[in-house]
Parts: sequence; structure tokens; C-alpha cells
Amino acid sequence: QIVTQDSRVWIAGLGDEGGSGSWLASIMKQLGQPNNEELDKIQQFVDGVLWGGLQFRDGPHPYGVRKSLFYYQPDQLPPNYYRSDFDWSSWTSWSMKTSERVDRSYNYPHVAAAYWVLYRLARNNQGLVTDHPWDWYLTHAYETSVAMTKFADGLAVFGQMEGSIFVQILADLKREGMTAEAANLEARMQTRANRWKSEAYPFGSEMPWDSTGQEEVYAWMKYFDYQDKAEVTLDAVLGYDPTIPHWGYNGSARRYWDFVFAAKYRRLERQLHHYGSGLNAIPVLAEYREHPGDFYLLRVGYGGTMGTLTDIDREGFLAPAFHSFPDMLKFDPLSGDNGPNFFGHAFNTATYIVRHPEFGWVAFGGNARVDGHTVKVAPLDSFRLRVYVAPLGLWLTLDAGKFESVEVDAKTGAVRVGLSGVTQFTSAARLRIEQPAKLQGVGIFHPAKPLQTERDAYVVPLEKGTTWVELIAGR
Repeated sequence: QIVTQDSRVWIAGLGDEGGSGSWLASIMKQLGQPNNEELDKIQQFVDGVLWGGLQFRDGPHPYGVRKSLFYYQPDQLPPNYYRSDFDWSSWTSWSMKTSERVDRSYNYPHVAAAYWVLYRLARNNQGLVTDHPWDWYLTHAYETSVAMTKFADGLAVFGQMEGSIFVQILADLKREGMTAEAANLEARMQTRANRWKSEAYPFGSEMPWDSTGQEEVYAWMKYFDYQDKAEVTLDAVLGYDPTIPHWGYNGSARRYWDFVFAAKYRRLERQLHHYGSGLNAIPVLAEYREHPGDFYLLRVGYGGTMGTLTDIDREGFLAPAFHSFPDMLKFDPLSGDNGPNFFGHAFNTATYIVRHPEFGWVAFGGNARVDGHTVKVAPLDSFRLRVYVAPLGLWLTLDAGKFESVEVDAKTGAVRVGLSGVTQFTSAARLRIEQPAKLQGVGIFHPAKPLQTERDAYVVPLEKGTTWVELIAGR
């Protein structure tokens, strides 16, 4: 059932988190599981609803993102247009003028993320995204990011939900040689980061009790090497992200209030795997990749990343969270603010290969088996775009293609990567090799055979069957 009216106008108006959730989640899904028919509809949505609708294309606020497309203005609409069973008298029923304001910074990352996903798909595949060339989407992602700092600077002083997307946009601007745009965006983000550096506790929100600004704050503190404030931010996350042997609480950030703003049942209660789970897992797992000996970080971060999937029912509906109080104990039936949660999952999901001192070789997000001194892992996470080999501090990611198998030689340290075969839309994989953990005795990994590079990624021509790439470490 499509929600066409709600007295919290942003829900029907595709704005805020409560209204952006459904379209953001559907777009983020395409990052790891692109579907041609779905992408045709998404491109129509971007050109027909997002650009020029929810986001101004001209006028005094170009690239500004309005608060809602739906509003309460009975003097400009036919009699009895608005449902009589709703209370339209509270602050949540914005007028047309209020709905057109562009000063809520939290609306901008949703739009920037949508453009960025389509940029990635257009740039690294053939025939999936065709309405515009790749640079149109990257430019719009950039302009949206800049517009946030111009038109919504009052709230942009805080970390944003999904704010990690700005770091990715900046990285891609640099890879594409868009140096002027990259320099401008970096300078604007450093202004924000310098403010956080000066604060004892560099995170906050439009709501004083919120727990979601930490995700972006951590990302920029690491980027600009403000390590002390990155640690303060991570400590805050670990304070409200528990590890508990229960599907609903493990990695589930403590949140109590967003059912009031974005759910069918408006209650204050402990929300299980609301978007705080998926988003806060981003800094936790990033920290783990730098410190692979800290198994606790992996448990918390992976719990939050996978918690998002518990909100999806058998028919594919993604709820905003689970009602945990004993009188209800069920998922909310409104899509609400599910988008930021799935952003966290899409941004973070990966297979982690770990050698645990008690349990031996294990894989989070995959199946592992030991064959002599070789560990063979089949990645089974939802996207199969990322693999972390903890004993080597090795972070492998794909801009295109899929991981099918990863083999680690425990004796020599060599890694063999199996990539899924060529498809209609993807003729070459693009492999990135990073080593965020600096481990003693581990050299710099590179392909054993020379491969062409594009935008800092190795280009691997795909075969019909599994394509194997051997990685070795130099000294």
C-alpha cells in the first residue's frame, strides 16, 4: 500500500529520513545487486521526482534539497483533499512554504548517495545506467554535497546520517581528475572537521539525544588525521552499541524515539536494529580493519551490519525497526526511515576471514574450510563486493564484479581470488587492494601478474567461468 498522506508530511513527501527511506534503500540495493528493470525505474525517479522536484534545479537555491514534496495547505487545494482522520494541527504538518525550505542538512546525504550509486554503476559497467553519462551523476553528487554547506550550514555543523558518502564522493572526484571540485569539497569538509577537532565531544544532532552523528564525524577525523577525536567518537559508539547474544540487541545502537517520527505505531520504546545499527557499524568495522586483533570490534560491527537484514520480511519489505516492548514484539509496517539503515548495510557489508585463537579459521559472511595449509572461503554476504583477510590486514574491494572464492595460503601468505564470470553488463572487474592494518612481517600486496590500472583499481578482464587472480606480498 502506497502512503499518499500523513500528518507528518515528510513521510508522504519523500523527505526527511521518514520519507526518503524507501527510495534510498532501493537505490542503495543497486550498488551490490543491480537489476536492469529496477534501474530503469530508478532513473525515471531521479529525472522525474528527485532532480527538479525534491531538489531544486534552479532559482535561488540550485541543488538545494527541500524538506518535503507533500505539505498541508488547505487553502490551495480542493475541499476535503486532506484526510479527516488525521490531526493536521501540529508542527509536523508543514505548510508549502516550510516544505520548500532547504536548511535541513540531513536531507542532502540521501540525495548525494543516490547520485553516487548511479555514478558508480554507470562508470564501471556497460548498459545499466543510460539516462545520463557517468560524470552527470558524479557532478550532481558533488554539487549536492556543496549545497549542503551553503544552504544548510546551521545543521551541517553536526555529523550527518550517511555522511560517510561525502568521503567517497571526494575520493572519486580525485580519481577522476576533477581537481577543482575535489579541492573545494575538501576545504568545506575540513572547515566542519576543524570545528569537531576543537570540541571535547565532537558529535551532536538536531536532537540532543541522537546517536547518529558519530558515523560521519569518525570518517572525517580519520581522513584529516585527527586521531584523538576519532577515538573519542568511537568510544561513544561502543558505549551505546552492545554485543549481546541476541539477534535484536547485538550491534543494535540504543534508540528509543524515531518511531514517533517515522513509523506507523508512534511509540517511545527500545528500537531493535533501527538505522543507528547500520550506520554506527561503519566506524566500528573501519576501526577493526586497522586493528584486526580486536575481535570485539568485529562482533559489534558485524552485528550492526547484519541487523539491517533482520528488518526485511519474506516478501522483501524493509521495516524501519522492530518494536521490542512485550505488548507488540513485531516489525513496524511502515517503510519509514529504513533507508539510512540499508545505506549502512550496503556501504559496509563484506566477508571477514579471521584466524581466532580459540575457534581457528572462521568467516563472517561466508563459509570457510581448511584444506591442508590453505583456507578456502566462499563469500556469501549480500553484495560479495568486499573481503577482509584479518591475519594479513588485507582489504579487497570491487568497483565492478563479484567475489566468488578467496583462498589464503597460511604458510606463504599468498592470496588467490576467484571472481565471478563475465555478464551482459560487466566485462571486467575492478579490484582495489588496501592494507589499513600495518602488520609486522606483512609486505605490500599486488597481483602476481601485471594488470592495467584505472582510477587506482586493477582492471581484471573476466572470463566465462571463474577468473582467478593471485596476490603476493613484496617486501
